[in-house]
Amino acid sequence: MAQRSESLAAGLGVDGHREVHLADQAAFDRALAALLTLDDRLPPLAALTGPLTLRRRAPDFAGLTAVVVAQQLSVAAARAISARLDTALGGPPTVETLLAADVADLRAAGLSAGKVRTLTGIARALADGTVDLAAVETMEADAAAAYLTRLPGIGLWTADIYLLFCLGRSDAFPHGDLALQVAAGDAFGLPGRATAIGLAAIAEDWRPYRGVAAQLLWAYYGVRRARLGAPT
Repeated sequence: MAQRSESLAAGLGVDGHREVHLADQAAFDRALAALLTLDDRLPPLAALTGPLTLRRRAPDFAGLTAVVVAQQLSVAAARAISARLDTALGGPPTVETLLAADVADLRAAGLSAGKVRTLTGIARALADGTVDLAAVETMEADAAAAYLTRLPGIGLWTADIYLLFCLGRSDAFPHGDLALQVAAGDAFGLPGRATAIGLAAIAEDWRPYRGVAAQLLWAYYGVRRARLGAPT
Protein backbone atom coordinates (compact mmCIF):
# COMPACT_ATOMS: atom_id res chain seq x y z
CA MET A 1 0.00 0.00 0.00
CA ALA A 2 2.80 2.43 0.89
CA GLN A 3 4.53 1.71 -2.40
CA ARG A 4 1.34 2.53 -4.31
CA SER A 5 0.90 5.83 -2.46
CA GLU A 6 4.52 6.79 -3.03
CA SER A 7 4.40 6.02 -6.76
CA LEU A 8 1.30 8.12 -7.27
CA ALA A 9 2.65 10.92 -5.11
CA ALA A 10 5.69 10.97 -7.37
CA GLY A 11 3.49 12.51 -10.04
CA LEU A 12 1.94 9.89 -12.30
CA GLY A 13 -0.15 11.68 -14.87
CA VAL A 14 0.09 13.77 -18.02
CA ASP A 15 0.57 17.46 -18.74
CA GLY A 16 1.76 18.12 -15.20
CA HIS A 17 -1.37 16.74 -13.54
CA ARG A 18 -0.57 14.70 -10.43
CA GLU A 19 -2.72 11.64 -9.87
CA VAL A 20 -3.60 10.72 -6.30
CA HIS A 21 -4.38 7.45 -4.58
CA LEU A 22 -7.94 7.15 -3.28
CA ALA A 23 -6.80 5.15 -0.28
CA ASP A 24 -9.74 5.94 1.98
CA GLN A 25 -12.85 8.08 2.30
CA ALA A 26 -10.88 11.11 3.47
CA ALA A 27 -8.62 10.96 0.41
CA PHE A 28 -11.68 10.59 -1.82
CA ASP A 29 -13.38 13.58 -0.17
CA ARG A 30 -10.28 15.74 -0.72
CA ALA A 31 -10.10 14.65 -4.36
CA LEU A 32 -13.78 15.43 -4.87
CA ALA A 33 -13.34 18.89 -3.35
CA ALA A 34 -10.43 19.53 -5.70
CA LEU A 35 -12.43 18.24 -8.69
CA LEU A 36 -15.30 20.62 -7.99
CA THR A 37 -12.96 23.59 -8.39
CA LEU A 38 -12.04 22.55 -11.94
CA ASP A 39 -15.46 22.83 -13.64
CA ASP A 40 -18.30 25.06 -12.46
CA ARG A 41 -20.82 22.61 -13.95
CA LEU A 42 -19.92 19.99 -11.36
CA PRO A 43 -20.84 21.57 -7.99
CA PRO A 44 -24.58 21.62 -8.89
CA LEU A 45 -24.36 17.88 -9.60
CA ALA A 46 -22.72 17.28 -6.24
CA ALA A 47 -25.47 19.28 -4.56
CA LEU A 48 -28.03 16.97 -6.16
CA THR A 49 -26.27 13.71 -5.33
CA GLY A 50 -25.23 14.57 -1.80
CA PRO A 51 -22.11 13.02 -0.23
CA LEU A 52 -20.42 10.26 -2.22
CA THR A 53 -19.09 7.07 -0.67
CA LEU A 54 -15.78 5.62 -1.83
CA ARG A 55 -16.23 2.24 -3.48
CA ARG A 56 -13.31 -0.18 -3.36
CA ARG A 57 -12.58 -3.81 -4.22
CA ALA A 58 -9.56 -6.00 -3.58
CA PRO A 59 -6.45 -4.72 -5.44
CA ASP A 60 -5.51 -8.11 -6.87
CA PHE A 61 -6.71 -11.02 -8.99
CA ALA A 62 -9.78 -11.37 -6.76
CA GLY A 63 -10.72 -7.77 -7.47
CA LEU A 64 -10.20 -8.19 -11.21
CA THR A 65 -12.30 -11.35 -11.10
CA ALA A 66 -15.12 -9.42 -9.42
CA VAL A 67 -14.99 -6.80 -12.17
CA VAL A 68 -15.20 -9.47 -14.88
CA VAL A 69 -18.05 -11.24 -13.08
CA ALA A 70 -19.98 -7.95 -12.89
CA GLN A 71 -19.80 -7.29 -16.63
CA GLN A 72 -23.33 -6.84 -18.05
CA LEU A 73 -24.98 -7.99 -14.82
CA SER A 74 -26.99 -6.28 -12.12
CA VAL A 75 -25.22 -5.57 -8.85
CA ALA A 76 -27.35 -8.19 -7.07
CA ALA A 77 -26.64 -10.89 -9.65
CA ALA A 78 -22.90 -10.15 -9.65
CA ARG A 79 -22.72 -10.34 -5.85
CA ALA A 80 -24.57 -13.66 -5.81
CA ILE A 81 -22.26 -15.20 -8.39
CA SER A 82 -19.15 -13.85 -6.66
CA ALA A 83 -20.31 -15.37 -3.37
CA ARG A 84 -20.90 -18.77 -5.01
CA LEU A 85 -17.53 -18.55 -6.73
CA ASP A 86 -15.79 -17.85 -3.41
CA THR A 87 -17.51 -20.93 -1.98
CA ALA A 88 -16.50 -23.08 -4.94
CA LEU A 89 -12.86 -21.96 -4.69
CA GLY A 90 -12.64 -22.11 -0.91
CA GLY A 91 -12.15 -18.35 -0.59
CA PRO A 92 -11.53 -15.27 -2.74
CA PRO A 93 -10.21 -16.28 -6.17
CA THR A 94 -6.49 -16.58 -6.69
CA VAL A 95 -4.63 -17.45 -9.87
CA GLU A 96 -3.81 -20.86 -8.42
CA THR A 97 -7.31 -21.80 -7.24
CA LEU A 98 -8.94 -20.58 -10.44
CA LEU A 99 -6.60 -22.63 -12.64
CA ALA A 100 -7.07 -25.69 -10.44
CA ALA A 101 -10.87 -25.44 -10.46
CA ASP A 102 -13.08 -27.73 -12.50
CA VAL A 103 -14.90 -25.90 -15.29
CA ALA A 104 -18.15 -27.54 -14.21
CA ASP A 105 -17.78 -26.02 -10.75
CA LEU A 106 -17.15 -22.57 -12.22
CA ARG A 107 -20.21 -22.89 -14.41
CA ALA A 108 -22.28 -24.11 -11.45
CA ALA A 109 -21.31 -20.94 -9.58
CA GLY A 110 -23.08 -18.98 -12.30
CA LEU A 111 -20.25 -17.99 -14.62
CA SER A 112 -21.04 -18.02 -18.31
CA ALA A 113 -18.86 -20.07 -20.61
CA GLY A 114 -17.36 -16.83 -21.93
CA LYS A 115 -16.45 -15.57 -18.46
CA VAL A 116 -14.91 -18.93 -17.57
CA ARG A 117 -12.70 -18.62 -20.66
CA THR A 118 -11.84 -15.01 -19.81
CA LEU A 119 -10.93 -15.70 -16.19
CA THR A 120 -8.95 -18.82 -17.09
CA GLY A 121 -7.09 -16.88 -19.77
CA ILE A 122 -6.34 -14.03 -17.36
CA ALA A 123 -5.07 -16.46 -14.72
CA ARG A 124 -2.78 -18.15 -17.23
CA ALA A 125 -1.44 -14.81 -18.48
CA LEU A 126 -0.67 -13.74 -14.92
CA ALA A 127 0.85 -17.11 -14.04
CA ASP A 128 3.24 -17.09 -17.00
CA GLY A 129 4.18 -13.43 -16.55
CA THR A 130 2.63 -12.14 -19.78
CA VAL A 131 1.07 -9.40 -17.66
CA ASP A 132 2.19 -8.21 -14.23
CA LEU A 133 -0.59 -6.58 -12.21
CA ALA A 134 2.01 -4.86 -10.03
CA ALA A 135 3.46 -3.11 -13.11
CA VAL A 136 0.45 -0.83 -13.41
CA GLU A 137 1.47 0.85 -10.16
CA THR A 138 4.14 2.86 -11.97
CA MET A 139 2.04 3.73 -15.03
CA GLU A 140 -0.08 6.76 -15.81
CA ALA A 141 -3.78 5.83 -15.78
CA ASP A 142 -4.35 5.68 -19.55
CA ALA A 143 -1.14 3.73 -20.11
CA ALA A 144 -2.05 1.35 -17.28
CA ALA A 145 -5.48 0.71 -18.83
CA ALA A 146 -3.93 0.00 -22.22
CA TYR A 147 -1.43 -2.39 -20.61
CA LEU A 148 -4.21 -4.31 -18.88
CA THR A 149 -5.95 -4.90 -22.20
CA ARG A 150 -3.15 -7.38 -22.95
CA LEU A 151 -5.12 -9.73 -20.72
CA PRO A 152 -7.56 -11.91 -22.67
CA GLY A 153 -11.12 -10.64 -22.61
CA ILE A 154 -10.18 -7.33 -20.96
CA GLY A 155 -11.21 -4.16 -22.78
CA LEU A 156 -10.61 -0.57 -21.78
CA TRP A 157 -13.85 -0.36 -19.77
CA THR A 158 -12.90 -3.33 -17.58
CA ALA A 159 -9.33 -2.07 -17.25
CA ASP A 160 -10.45 1.38 -16.12
CA ILE A 161 -12.97 -0.07 -13.67
CA TYR A 162 -10.20 -2.21 -12.15
CA LEU A 163 -7.88 0.79 -11.87
CA LEU A 164 -10.56 2.94 -10.29
CA PHE A 165 -12.25 0.56 -7.87
CA CYS A 166 -9.49 -1.92 -7.11
CA LEU A 167 -6.41 0.29 -7.17
CA GLY A 168 -8.02 3.61 -6.23
CA ARG A 169 -6.53 5.45 -9.21
CA SER A 170 -8.04 8.93 -9.23
CA ASP A 171 -7.61 9.51 -12.96
CA ALA A 172 -8.95 6.23 -14.38
CA PHE A 173 -11.90 7.11 -16.58
CA PRO A 174 -14.11 4.59 -18.47
CA HIS A 175 -15.35 7.01 -21.12
CA GLY A 176 -17.08 4.15 -22.96
CA ASP A 177 -19.50 3.60 -20.06
CA LEU A 178 -23.08 4.14 -21.25
CA ALA A 179 -24.36 5.46 -17.91
CA LEU A 180 -21.59 8.08 -17.83
CA GLN A 181 -22.43 9.13 -21.38
CA VAL A 182 -26.13 9.47 -20.57
CA ALA A 183 -25.42 11.35 -17.35
CA ALA A 184 -23.05 13.78 -19.07
CA GLY A 185 -25.51 14.41 -21.87
CA ASP A 186 -28.26 15.25 -19.41
CA ALA A 187 -26.11 17.19 -16.95
CA PHE A 188 -24.42 19.34 -19.57
CA GLY A 189 -27.44 20.00 -21.78
CA LEU A 190 -26.26 18.01 -24.79
CA PRO A 191 -28.81 17.03 -27.47
CA GLY A 192 -28.43 13.38 -26.48
CA ARG A 193 -25.98 11.21 -24.60
CA ALA A 194 -22.33 12.12 -24.98
CA THR A 195 -20.26 10.02 -27.34
CA ALA A 196 -17.29 8.15 -25.95
CA ILE A 197 -14.93 10.49 -27.80
CA GLY A 198 -16.86 13.55 -26.70
CA LEU A 199 -16.92 12.45 -23.07
CA ALA A 200 -13.20 11.74 -23.13
CA ALA A 201 -12.61 15.26 -24.46
CA ILE A 202 -14.83 16.84 -21.78
CA ALA A 203 -13.04 14.86 -19.08
CA GLU A 204 -9.64 16.28 -20.03
CA ASP A 205 -10.52 19.32 -17.91
CA TRP A 206 -10.98 17.03 -14.90
CA ARG A 207 -7.48 15.58 -14.78
CA PRO A 208 -6.16 14.18 -12.47
CA TYR A 209 -9.56 13.47 -10.93
CA ARG A 210 -11.43 11.94 -13.87
CA GLY A 211 -12.17 8.81 -11.84
CA VAL A 212 -13.74 10.91 -9.11
CA ALA A 213 -15.79 12.70 -11.77
CA ALA A 214 -16.95 9.31 -13.03
CA GLN A 215 -18.25 8.45 -9.58
CA LEU A 216 -20.03 11.80 -9.38
CA LEU A 217 -21.65 11.22 -12.78
CA TRP A 218 -22.72 7.69 -11.82
CA ALA A 219 -24.36 9.09 -8.70
CA TYR A 220 -26.05 11.77 -10.80
CA TYR A 221 -27.23 9.06 -13.18
CA GLY A 222 -28.94 7.35 -10.25
CA VAL A 223 -30.62 10.61 -9.23
CA ARG A 224 -31.69 11.17 -12.83
CA ARG A 225 -33.26 7.73 -13.09
CA ALA A 226 -35.09 8.21 -9.81
CA ARG A 227 -36.39 11.55 -11.11
CA LEU A 228 -37.72 9.80 -14.20
CA GLY A 229 -39.33 7.10 -12.09
CA ALA A 230 -36.96 4.34 -13.21
CA PRO A 231 -35.46 1.81 -10.78
CA THR A 232 -31.98 2.85 -9.66
